[in-house]
Amino acid sequence: MSFIPEFELSIWNAWIFMIWQIIIPILLTFTVKEKTVLKRLSASVPMKFEKTSNILSMVVLIFAFIYSIFLPLQLNTIWFYIGLSIFFFGVIFDVTALYTFREAQPDRPFTSGPYRYSRHPVYFGFFLMYMSISIISVSWIFLIITIIFGIHLLLVAPAEERYCLETYGKEYQDYMERTPRYIGFPKSMK
Repeated sequence: MSFIPEFELSIWNAWIFMIWQIIIPILLTFTVKEKTVLKRLSASVPMKFEKTSNILSMVVLIFAFIYSIFLPLQLNTIWFYIGLSIFFFGVIFDVTALYTFREAQPDRPFTSGPYRYSRHPVYFGFFLMYMSISIISVSWIFLIITIIFGIHLLLVAPAEERYCLETYGKEYQDYMERTPRYIGFPKSMK
């Protein structure tokens, strides 16, 4: 990792991995059978800092995408192969979450598929993808972007869970007690 990042326009830049930020929502739109599930996914979760948080997140994501266009990959290095493995794990996690959405009931919380292992598998998958881009490109700037993105996810997840508790009640409470928020993190306390 050098302090001064390289900037070059090439087909083998990090944008190849950032394009999933666009592909996954498009796939979601076309694969979900029940359109009320899509409405539920796009429902705004009430948070005190929602507008500020969403604007900051969007600015960071747009900056990350633009930066990725000029961020060269470190091909044929150990960093590339480690990051590529992490990236594929994140994509697989998100795609299986898409399949879960496809089969979801509109009036019940998501609890199958990757939701058995994490209450926020899409967040977890996207975070893994961002972390992998930091590793693949060996970029400290992208690592900072990943940390900011991760902090945003850590702030949004509890608000979403409060919303789901209000919406689904005891069923979601039971789900929270048996499923960790993120893989590798402890489950909720009673």
